[in-house]
Amino acid sequence: MLSIPKHLSLWKKCSPGVSRALGTWSPLATAFNTKPGRKLNISFANEGTGLFGMKELSNYEGFFLLKENVINRTDELVEEICNPNRKRKIVDAFDDLSNTLCSVADLAEFVRLAHPQTSFSYAAENACIALSGLVEKLNTNRDLYDSLKNVITKGDKFETTEVDNHVAALFLFDFEQCGIHLPEEKRKEVVALNDYILQLGQRFMAGSVAPRSIAKESIPTNIRPYFVEDNDNIVVSSVSIDCREEVVREACYKMYLLSDSDQEYFLDELLKARNRLANLCGFPTYAHRALKASLAEHPNNTIDFLEELNELLKPRVQSDFNVMLEIKKKENPLATGLAPWDIPYICSKAKKELYHSESSNFPPYFSLGACMEGFNQLMQSLYGIQLVNEPMESGECWASDVYKLAVEHDTEGLLGHIYCDFYERKNKPNQDCHFTIRGGRRLPDGSYQNPLVAVMLNVPPPRWNGPSLLTPSMVDNLFHEMGHAMHSMLARTEHQHVTGTRCAMDFAEVPSVLMEYFSADPRVVKTFARHYETKEPMPEKMLQQYCSSKHNFSASEMQLQVFYSLLDQKYHGQHPLTGSTTEILARLQGKYYGIPYVENTAWQLRFSHLVGYGAKYYSYLMSRSVASSIWQNFFIADPFSRQAGERYRRECLGHGGGKPARALVKDFLQIDPAPQYLAKSLISELDRQPQFKL
Repeated sequence: MLSIPKHLSLWKKCSPGVSRALGTWSPLATAFNTKPGRKLNISFANEGTGLFGMKELSNYEGFFLLKENVINRTDELVEEICNPNRKRKIVDAFDDLSNTLCSVADLAEFVRLAHPQTSFSYAAENACIALSGLVEKLNTNRDLYDSLKNVITKGDKFETTEVDNHVAALFLFDFEQCGIHLPEEKRKEVVALNDYILQLGQRFMAGSVAPRSIAKESIPTNIRPYFVEDNDNIVVSSVSIDCREEVVREACYKMYLLSDSDQEYFLDELLKARNRLANLCGFPTYAHRALKASLAEHPNNTIDFLEELNELLKPRVQSDFNVMLEIKKKENPLATGLAPWDIPYICSKAKKELYHSESSNFPPYFSLGACMEGFNQLMQSLYGIQLVNEPMESGECWASDVYKLAVEHDTEGLLGHIYCDFYERKNKPNQDCHFTIRGGRRLPDGSYQNPLVAVMLNVPPPRWNGPSLLTPSMVDNLFHEMGHAMHSMLARTEHQHVTGTRCAMDFAEVPSVLMEYFSADPRVVKTFARHYETKEPMPEKMLQQYCSSKHNFSASEMQLQVFYSLLDQKYHGQHPLTGSTTEILARLQGKYYGIPYVENTAWQLRFSHLVGYGAKYYSYLMSRSVASSIWQNFFIADPFSRQAGERYRRECLGHGGGKPARALVKDFLQIDPAPQYLAKSLISELDRQPQFKL
């Protein structure tokens, strides 16, 4: 258990939120504890606005106008860039081009996913398709590439900064990812491969979540009641089931993970196509291509990090497995080992046995309003920032239950806006995500284009007799996604191309994961965890149980992520592969997880992250390592330190992607982020956590 130092001045700083604990909620908490009503426009003088305050989007036809404006502006910028007599730095013109495209493409992508009206979502989708075609055309524009390449090689005729040069190199890398520097025939093959990879990925993703249908007569009659029946079939929709009967858990696992020939084909083709694409672009493997310009920089560094972490984890993982086996033996004294289908069930059961606490006891202390006020207090302490609920004009939002937050700094004023789309609704994507709607950048007149972002969650809406109450995982997700949003707000970059979260993927999760450390710290949680009815603070014993439960079997969970990450690296490493994807899975599971592979299963065919995180699945672990190091070095002594917060803002968040990730981390931590250091940072975190014993 961590010691909790006392900071008397700290509590004075946070006292406004704490002192009203037994009185009234703050204005922000009150707003989020009440579902916002639909804004009616009854003023004849003001006809309202469109989505995100854009007049063009007062109706769905505005997407056509926005698209046409982008096309026209793009033509102007291409002409400017290719003109030897241009009047500004080439990187500024390219960033203007990037901003022109992204300001509509990012907006359209969000509206396509989030808008409940099909007319808007279809119009947004059509805009996405049109702009995707335009980007593909630009990516194969040799005059654009040659103009940029010439400036990078010989220097611009205008004075440039180190950041300018870094951003210009990123633009060049984007070009060369598309094979523009290759001979015509190979360039055409790159374009075709990218399209093929996109199609394969979409089909693999769809198959990875598809329910499994099994003939009912092939299932023992005694376990059929545990599953959904569809005429003569049993339907299995997930890999695990919370059931005391092991035979039921085993059947669920094996049925859901049965091999599928179509999925095998899609995955094999995806991996081959990616490898061919990398080879064409001059990389030995797809992993080399994916990791260029990342924090890891090279697949060898990634594998060294994972191998080192694997070795250090072994005794700690074994300790977790020993506890799990003891729990299993309580139900089955003859049990001699653990199986994959045991782990989710035992982890859930262990929380009750180890902490004598039902998870249902926690949500009454975590109303959405209380959690948002807690996050707001934390931002005030760390950065001098306040989140202010702001009314919206008619037509500004896509659903009636969306909130708009102004992010205001004590001395710097308005930094941007966050649209909070937090509640479940029909046909809304079931994912927690942060979306950049408009990136921040310095404008030619010296003013700043403030960022707009949207945060999407799926929490239950307020009930007639109370606010939305969050489970522990929902609290973590809220802080995580708001961490992304604050990265977007605080990265005051010169260029839109590297605004906020537009940085290396293995660094992008650092700010969001770091927020999870705050949301798990009892000193932070106690400032906002209050019962939604009585406003009483969470009892101290329950508070410690809540925070300790966050670390339940952390070592074994981390080991599982190591296994997944190494599997991803192997699939995207040297080709041809040394066996089928299932054979590789079986070998690596035995070596890197400790729970044996189960014959006739093909877990990798359900691993949808292979599409969006190909060769980059390790990013979460590496980001967590950096976040852990930042927490241990700067915030563990005082999670409300303004001095530490300002330094973190200035030296980490402020750069966005405008500084190479490895240099950023090295300069901030004052140590080289070598694989061994990163692995030991995670182990140090594990060893600070309480040891679990039955």
